[in-house]
Amino acid sequence: MNTDILKENHKLGLGGVAIGTAFKALTDEESHDVLQKAWDLGIRYYDTSPWYGLTKSERRFGKFLAGQNRDEFIFSTKVGRLFTAVPENEVPPTMWQDPLSFDFEHNYTADAVKRSIEESLERTKLSHIDIIYVHDLSEDQVGDRYPYFLKQAREGAFKVLSELRDQGVIKAWGMGVNKIEPILDCIEAADPDVCLSATQYSILEHEDAVDRLLPAVKKAGVKLVSGAGYNSGFINGRPRYNYKDVIPKGMMEKRNKITEIAKRYEIDIVDAALQFVLAADEFASIIPGASTPEQVEDNVNALHKNIPSDFWKELKSEGLIYEKAQTPE
Repeated sequence: MNTDILKENHKLGLGGVAIGTAFKALTDEESHDVLQKAWDLGIRYYDTSPWYGLTKSERRFGKFLAGQNRDEFIFSTKVGRLFTAVPENEVPPTMWQDPLSFDFEHNYTADAVKRSIEESLERTKLSHIDIIYVHDLSEDQVGDRYPYFLKQAREGAFKVLSELRDQGVIKAWGMGVNKIEPILDCIEAADPDVCLSATQYSILEHEDAVDRLLPAVKKAGVKLVSGAGYNSGFINGRPRYNYKDVIPKGMMEKRNKITEIAKRYEIDIVDAALQFVLAADEFASIIPGASTPEQVEDNVNALHKNIPSDFWKELKSEGLIYEKAQTPE
């Protein structure tokens, strides 16, 4: 296992969902500006997936990063879907606002994983990929076919990724999912290094992860990366929660209360949200997405913001964060 691949300078990374046009049709120039700002501000961990924008995000990351020194950054992408070029009128409906013309299928076999990695290398023009995440192998994505695809991954993806890591082709692998159970299932069946846990651990919603996920990964020696740590923009004031338009009952009030308390301490809820995630020993990195250079700058500033310990004590006393949750010292 290789659990120390993400170093201190990788605590804050850049995720590729927005660059894949999840929320608006970001142009090539706009996405380049986001990537350039991230690089200029010292961000050296970049995560994307062929799923984002139906290969668009991966191509954009590759085009930018191909011009940088490969030894200076960590790059992760994902496997689990295969993509086939189709006419524009045959592109399936997805969450992407301006995707490329591809159709896709879920496939977690060994051959599909190797093909997916080869195609990612071809799209990005990078010499190698550091971390591979097994993407969206969870019930929220594959429905009642989860047991079928999990068996497929146990016999295929998990084994071949461990082999590729041991051969030095990749440096680490793990799950990249929006649910807790697939990470627990993977730990039980294989030897992942680092898992991308999206939507499961944020300042607004973390109780289940504290009780079930964090103890399990700690026992297994697996590190976590946080995806959607701002609940896909809800913490920033966006009218969506974890990539959906429905806001869970009580979340608006909870966000507003934390925001009010943060203002009294002269901080922003984004500062608190980012530092809350990284306070958990199990999280090696957080990778918020960004659609503007200003959002990247806000994230970097949040990483270095001084937050008084009394702020965290007040959130706990008000029942706004779980009493068992780790907070910054």
